[in-house]
Amino acid sequence: MAKIENGRQSVDTRSIRTISSSHIDDESSLGSDSEINGFTSDRQTDKYGFIGGAQQYTEQSAQDVPPQVLRQREVKWLDMLSHWDKWMIKRFNKVRLRCQKGIPPALRGRAWLYLSGGKVKREQNQGKFQELDSQPGDPKWVDVIEKDLHRQFPFHEMFVSRGGHGQQDLFRVLKAYTLYRPEEGYCQAQAPIAAVLLMHMPAEDAFWGLVQICEKYLPGYYSPGLEAIQLDGEILFALLRRVSPLAFRHLEKHKIDPILYMTEWFMCAFSRTLPWASVLRVWDMFLCDGVKIIFRVGLVLLKSMLGTREKLKACQGQYETMELLRAIEPRYMQEGFLVREILEVPVTAREVKRENNTQLKRWKKNRGELNFKSPPRMHGARLIMLAEPPRRQDLQQNPTIVLETPQPTPQLKKGKEEKKSQKKKSMKKSKPIDEIPNPYSLPSDLPPPPSEPPAPPPVTSETPPDGKTPPEIVPQTKTDSPDQQEAPPTDLPPAKESTLQRSTQSLSSTDQDTYL
Repeated sequence: MAKIENGRQSVDTRSIRTISSSHIDDESSLGSDSEINGFTSDRQTDKYGFIGGAQQYTEQSAQDVPPQVLRQREVKWLDMLSHWDKWMIKRFNKVRLRCQKGIPPALRGRAWLYLSGGKVKREQNQGKFQELDSQPGDPKWVDVIEKDLHRQFPFHEMFVSRGGHGQQDLFRVLKAYTLYRPEEGYCQAQAPIAAVLLMHMPAEDAFWGLVQICEKYLPGYYSPGLEAIQLDGEILFALLRRVSPLAFRHLEKHKIDPILYMTEWFMCAFSRTLPWASVLRVWDMFLCDGVKIIFRVGLVLLKSMLGTREKLKACQGQYETMELLRAIEPRYMQEGFLVREILEVPVTAREVKRENNTQLKRWKKNRGELNFKSPPRMHGARLIMLAEPPRRQDLQQNPTIVLETPQPTPQLKKGKEEKKSQKKKSMKKSKPIDEIPNPYSLPSDLPPPPSEPPAPPPVTSETPPDGKTPPEIVPQTKTDSPDQQEAPPTDLPPAKESTLQRSTQSLSSTDQDTYL
């Protein structure tokens, strides 16, 4: 039977053609979890790793960024990550704007780790995850976690295989958190949060990202009693009165408590509600600006589904209203529409804090004190960083792949560059120096053979009448201008060859003179 997950109709597992496990050889080339689990190669995965119809990628549900724009954004993000503390303190508005535009997929995992503060937390607790991972864990939590593993994004290639590397890492992260916070233990809504992180980063980084979300962004959400999520439900309902009075009056009329429709939205950070392209964009903004983004998404969906009188005519009772909120129209969850509406909702972190204080006083008056004292909520990455200032070494990027490259050796210029450099040298004019021997002459600077005519003197080109060979004359350097050299007599043996030879020797001498 088909079901709705992440805004897409997912096919039943029986509809996917499988192959018998006996046909899989131990030496087979099948390597991914989807292949090991029996999914054949004709089942294509989308750009996010979802198999078949679980997350259908269409032009309407996601916005493709041109490659040139994507490369430019990657360069900007690499610069920010290299100077993270300066950007967060002095230019946080620019960081926020780039998160709203969408983090480049190649850097999304690293950016999430920096935004959430998980990078600093990991560096300040070196070896902690390995210590927790080596412990067996509480049996009551271990059993519950193992039962939930196959329910987390079962059509994603990372988690499709029972016992595959994706499910193994998910188990390690969730078990480590129960040991890290034994008073909280494990909550089922933590599994999709950890799974989304694991799709973008290694297990250790995903663990610290989960710790930051549970302690800084959504404190108390996963504690026994779920008091924090109930309190945020009242905050959402109060904000709805100002954003969409029609939707507020309708829900109030039919006595539909917020806990009935917003629990999965908030506790899973919409990872099980929206199409995947929209999930990633929401998480980019959520980890930058905090829980106000989650409130804005909830308000946009409620306003879109219940904000007009025409829509309210279709849901006259509580049951019809709940069914409408469980099957949100895809057009309201599309990436472009949703992000645009989120940015236009007039809800700030200050208003969320103010409403939180109001609802907390009302809670204490009607129900008494909260049973679980959660740490204060941090509204965004900048406040998290200012609350726990990092050391410079905590923000250093550790490359996962290190290539040892030899030092480049200086090479002579070749081709056009060499010709241009020689031409520039030949154009330089200097005062000629006559009859000065070159003390750094090259071995090639030999006197011309007897059969060749002697080189003409610098002033006159006449040959001695007695025909004797004149004394050896040092060839003129390259610095002599061309107009100072006269052509040899026409009755002599080949003069062109002699000129070329002299020209070559002059260039060699000049190269030596430049180092004096």
